[in-house]
Amino acid sequence: MIRVHVVTGGFPPGSNAGHDMDYARLRLLQLLQEQPGMLTTVANNFNDIQTWLPGSRLLMTYVAGPFLTDAQSDYVQQWLDDGGRWLALHGTSGGKAARLENGRRKMVKTRHHEALGSFFLNHPPLSKFQVRVTDASHPLTRGLPASFEVVDELYLIELQDPATSHILLTTELARDPSPAGFGFSYDEDTSVLPDGVTRVLGYTRSQGKGGVAYIALGHCHSRSTNRQPVVDPSVSATGDVPLKFRGAWESEPFEQLLRNGIKWGSGQE
Repeated sequence: MIRVHVVTGGFPPGSNAGHDMDYARLRLLQLLQEQPGMLTTVANNFNDIQTWLPGSRLLMTYVAGPFLTDAQSDYVQQWLDDGGRWLALHGTSGGKAARLENGRRKMVKTRHHEALGSFFLNHPPLSKFQVRVTDASHPLTRGLPASFEVVDELYLIELQDPATSHILLTTELARDPSPAGFGFSYDEDTSVLPDGVTRVLGYTRSQGKGGVAYIALGHCHSRSTNRQPVVDPSVSATGDVPLKFRGAWESEPFEQLLRNGIKWGSGQE
């Protein structure tokens, strides 16, 4: 029997934080159910992580707001050293946001991001973009096309240790096209690679006997959880935001990524 712990939730506790957490949780549980011999526990945040990780082989996270405290980060890193694997999705690279004097918000880097290996800066409005697979031989990308198109939030993430990060997915974006005042504020765009155009959307990072895999894709919302004020013209010429949005979740490559990630994380690959 393989134990898997799934964390899906927003902040403050009980909040959806602009995502359809019920849908994301259900889809992850459905994908886990496909695999034989899985025993799954579920939480809404990391508060009781030290209760559920002992004996767990895989930690899966889809969160918007909850993040590991310093002590929890140390605990998770030790769990990784001992052989655990963490499959982190979408908003897991976010966390705490500080309110600025101008009313904008700015993400705060914490030890959570050190453990994860990446830090979220911002995302432009929902848009259509190409995802490129940079290593088709890795277990996480097995069976994927060389590139595929998604409609999603294009996350701008800063790698915390590029030298130890094995990049699997990228896209090209020369500059953040967010309208003035949209999203989160940041001092410098540290998410672009040295070529000035490539952005990382997925990577793995080894730690001890275990490791982390992060995939930035996966926004979803319902009519009641939507916080998108506007979308890119590539999604809607009128700028109207879809009342129900599933995006990458309804694409075969993303589903394949998740299935591969579960096999990688549970030691089946």
